[in-house]
Amino acid sequence: MYHDGNRRLQQRFDSTALADRLLEVTHHTRFTEQDKAFITGSSFFFLATATAEGQPDCSFKGGPAGFVQVTDENELVFPDYDGNGMFKSLGNIEVNPNVGLLFITLEASPKRLRVNGRAEILSDHERMDEFVGAQLLVRVSVEHIFPNCPRYIPNLNDAESSMYLPEQGKPPVEPEWKAFDIFEDVVPPRRR
Repeated sequence: MYHDGNRRLQQRFDSTALADRLLEVTHHTRFTEQDKAFITGSSFFFLATATAEGQPDCSFKGGPAGFVQVTDENELVFPDYDGNGMFKSLGNIEVNPNVGLLFITLEASPKRLRVNGRAEILSDHERMDEFVGAQLLVRVSVEHIFPNCPRYIPNLNDAESSMYLPEQGKPPVEPEWKAFDIFEDVVPPRRR
């Protein structure tokens, strides 16, 4: 869990004992019922990926609550929705499967949960139809699960869901930028 860089800073700030205790008390490799409830109740998370050379990338992933499903004691699945077509996150997964997911609440009782593991991209999977609007699925085999101190998380209780979330029986709403003259000729047709 901790490499030399972590340990050097822990020693510098005299937090090695605290880090070890947190590892002992909070770190786990199988989802608890509380983890499952938090993840499946989330309408967004942040996904960290890296290129084959280790160049980092972080993206926001959002959907209706339940769009991330815990499918096993140490596995989860989430859909990839139509986006800007750059495939930064999924392209990175193709060459480097190591990922970090950060689930977070932005409300009066803030909470954070980190999930690190190895991801794979699934297409034409039997579960695709369970995810309205999915063009691909991502399955993460979990290696580390641990909560994080929530003290700096702001309270944004009055947020509304995005109008772009896929809904059963409704045509998808396209963002305005896809119709700009500069992009119009290169925007691919929507799939699924």
